[in-house]
Amino acid sequence: MPANDPSAKLIILDRDGVINVDSEAYIKSPQEWVPIPGSLQAIARLNQQGYRVAVATNQSGIARGLFDMKTLCAIHHKLHQSAQAAGARIDAIFYCPHTADAQCDCRKPQPGMLLSIGERFSVSLRNVPVVGDSLRDLQAAAEVGASPYLVRTGHGEMTLATKDLPIGTKIFDDLANLVDRLLHADQAAPETVEMARAALGKR
Repeated sequence: MPANDPSAKLIILDRDGVINVDSEAYIKSPQEWVPIPGSLQAIARLNQQGYRVAVATNQSGIARGLFDMKTLCAIHHKLHQSAQAAGARIDAIFYCPHTADAQCDCRKPQPGMLLSIGERFSVSLRNVPVVGDSLRDLQAAAEVGASPYLVRTGHGEMTLATKDLPIGTKIFDDLANLVDRLLHADQAAPETVEMARAALGKR
């Protein structure tokens, strides 16, 4: 499918905590990159329904000297190979190598990476699903008019406890659950952050 085909659907995924198991010590080698069960199969289902899948990931470990560009490329090579083995395809991976101190435009919650993805695929980001486990993922989505989706994997549960989630953020157990709901609109509506907080208040 051509990259500039405006009729194709797009979804943007964070990497760590959404596709693969996250680590407080950073993912510093291909050996440390382990997919969350069901995540790659979920991406395959998106591909089968015409979705192009882009990844937008903060990788400040590069600026921190924890790993180099060669290692990051090797990690992403494993991601691509693992996805292919599951019948899935990642159409593009965008990353920010900077720390927050750099005050760059690409590090989420800044919108730069998402805007670059929109330009890459020649599509409007309005209402495009952006999936993350951290507040900064959701804030970046809201900044560009995309739809913020929170998964409970990775830092998701901790993120849900914060007070600053964008209005209308939809909540899912994991990427597989999200894709099931996204591809079957006749199912019950997903939980929103407002619903989750109301339920917590009743306990």
